[in-house]
Amino acid sequence: MKKHILRLSIVVFLLTSIQVSAQKYTTHAVKEGETLQSISQKYRVTPFTILQSNKEIKTASDVKANTILIIPLDGSVIEPEEKPEEEKVQEQEKPLSFSRHRVRKRETLFGLTQRYEITEEQLKRYNRQLYSEPLKKGMVLQIPKFPEPTPEDERALDFETYTVQPKETRWSIAHKYGITVDSLVALNPDLSKNSDYLAVGQELNLPRPKGDSLENQQVDLFTSFTVPPKQTLYSLGKEYGIPSDSIVKLNPEIMKLGGLKEGMVLRLPKKKDTSGEVNTENFIFYEVKPKQNIFRLTQNLKITRDELFQLNPDLENGLKAGMVLKLPRANANGLEVKNALILDKINLIDSINVQNRPKLVFMLPFRLDRVNFNDRKKTISQIETRRDINLSVGFYSGAMVALDSIKKMGVSVDVKTFDTELSQAKVKEILFRENLLGVNAIIGPVSSSALNEVAVQAASKNIPVISPIGSNSQLSHGNVYFSVPTDDVLRQKMLSYMEKTYTDQNVVIIADSTHQVAYDSIISKFPTAQIAKIIDNKSLHLDEFLIMLSETKENWVFVETDQPNMVSSVSSILNSAISEEAPVRMFTTNFNNAFESDAVSSTHLSNLRFTYPSFYREAATDAFTKAYRKRYKGLKPDRYAVRGFDVTFDVLLKLAHKNNLFETSKIIGLTEYTGNSFNYLNNWSSGYYNTACYLMEYDSLRIKEIKLNDL
Repeated sequence: MKKHILRLSIVVFLLTSIQVSAQKYTTHAVKEGETLQSISQKYRVTPFTILQSNKEIKTASDVKANTILIIPLDGSVIEPEEKPEEEKVQEQEKPLSFSRHRVRKRETLFGLTQRYEITEEQLKRYNRQLYSEPLKKGMVLQIPKFPEPTPEDERALDFETYTVQPKETRWSIAHKYGITVDSLVALNPDLSKNSDYLAVGQELNLPRPKGDSLENQQVDLFTSFTVPPKQTLYSLGKEYGIPSDSIVKLNPEIMKLGGLKEGMVLRLPKKKDTSGEVNTENFIFYEVKPKQNIFRLTQNLKITRDELFQLNPDLENGLKAGMVLKLPRANANGLEVKNALILDKINLIDSINVQNRPKLVFMLPFRLDRVNFNDRKKTISQIETRRDINLSVGFYSGAMVALDSIKKMGVSVDVKTFDTELSQAKVKEILFRENLLGVNAIIGPVSSSALNEVAVQAASKNIPVISPIGSNSQLSHGNVYFSVPTDDVLRQKMLSYMEKTYTDQNVVIIADSTHQVAYDSIISKFPTAQIAKIIDNKSLHLDEFLIMLSETKENWVFVETDQPNMVSSVSSILNSAISEEAPVRMFTTNFNNAFESDAVSSTHLSNLRFTYPSFYREAATDAFTKAYRKRYKGLKPDRYAVRGFDVTFDVLLKLAHKNNLFETSKIIGLTEYTGNSFNYLNNWSSGYYNTACYLMEYDSLRIKEIKLNDL
């Protein structure tokens, strides 16, 4: 309220100092959601006119709700009333300091003003003898030194407000304006430092594009335009891709004649070629690094020199670090691309900085409050039967091997481990008691409520939180890394693969009522698919289903359910229907416990070449497995131990490269370990989501990974 009263009082003061007639202006109280552009369009005046008539408004971003603007109705700038000369002198800028200058032979007042970048009036004001006598050799003058003009002072028409369009990124916009991403961030200090996210409709402050500057223009960049009836500055600017205020600056007669008039002949830039919009749908982008050269770039980016220069004409002026280059979207194959940005391939193991000393915190539900270590038999039973204890112990055992591995590489890690006891109250107690300052990452907790509690506390200290088994949260946390891909990511991976391999198979969908999203997604990809009828949401209408199976071509059957009995029944029926003339394959987009039930025959799944998406794959006998067996006396790592190693080792390697997980996430793409892969994409305030997953297939009673590169 105080801010609104202060703003209102300033406007009242300005209103009293402006001399206008009632017929020539009106006032406008800015409403929520209104912008300088929308207001200028409403009153049919230019944004430039509104800015010039409201001197307290420096840029378009200063136009906020409850601001009261003066709107000149005739299109002419409203100038403040002329003040007495004495008042003007008081308002003149004061110098920061003075230097001394002894006048030499043949020096002139003009030469001195040019040399010291001051006006003749400023020179005379601090050397009053110059009012009454000419400049003479030997005179000692005081030279005032004024503050450097700020970007706000020079704003005039050097910058414009740009609205982010769909499928645009920081790199695509930086390329469009011919600036570096660092410059874009400097011009827009409100942009997040931890994220590269841009929201559609977000407004950015950007320099006028090349060709929009009104100085040093070549004649062939302009064309003549005769104003037709009912033409407005807004529609003209939109047609030629130039802001309305730039049209006015190019054609001052518009202001002199009180606005745009029919029959006027205007000077306008030639229309921009919009045949290929610069966005993530058409292009991928690369940010030039220091000491790179054109030859190496063409080799790494798999593009010829001529193609690179054709797409990026600014290269004629030389290759510079920070430049953003665009490449055709088709070139993405074989390159590491993240959010349409080409990443330099970094081997994290070869890029360790042993000076980094990560500080890691584990928060897992070991349930030590429930375990009686004096009763060995009961303790073993609890570990085997309770999923929370089984998960935590398995995960942590793998994490310990990761800590051993990073230590052997010369990196020291400070570790603290806490038992959350699967209790939100316990988590609050830990957070209240412990000082998290200096912590580089927190792994855990497992439960969503506890994770939310930790994420909020950690966000205030800019600490990333890694969710060990979570794929999303009901709340938005910009600092949370969800290490498990969402169901939608897994589903799209599966359907994308099937769409690429589809020729003319007979597609049938079996989906119960709880899997409507999966059903809709499959239908959108295969609109001619047949839908099997399910009785009481539990079993198939067998006769009707068997008629759907083709006898002449391969059958693809999607099974979308979490009921083990239905999976068992369907896989048995399909196995019986297999023939040489009409093979049958079984798929699902949602792999869950039902498909791993003891009631389901592995032989049937193997005969059907059952295929599904998964965030993990079976662990191979690699260095981790050997190290795990050695540490735990021959014990084979389970799925949780593999995950504990992979999640922890991934975090530690990234922190050993740069001791800031947010920064590393910007430059590191896909990472792959024993049984899990990670490729985190940032969704602004919602967090970081893992988009890496596998396609698995039953084959000859074994489960193998489908390599998409082999397709």
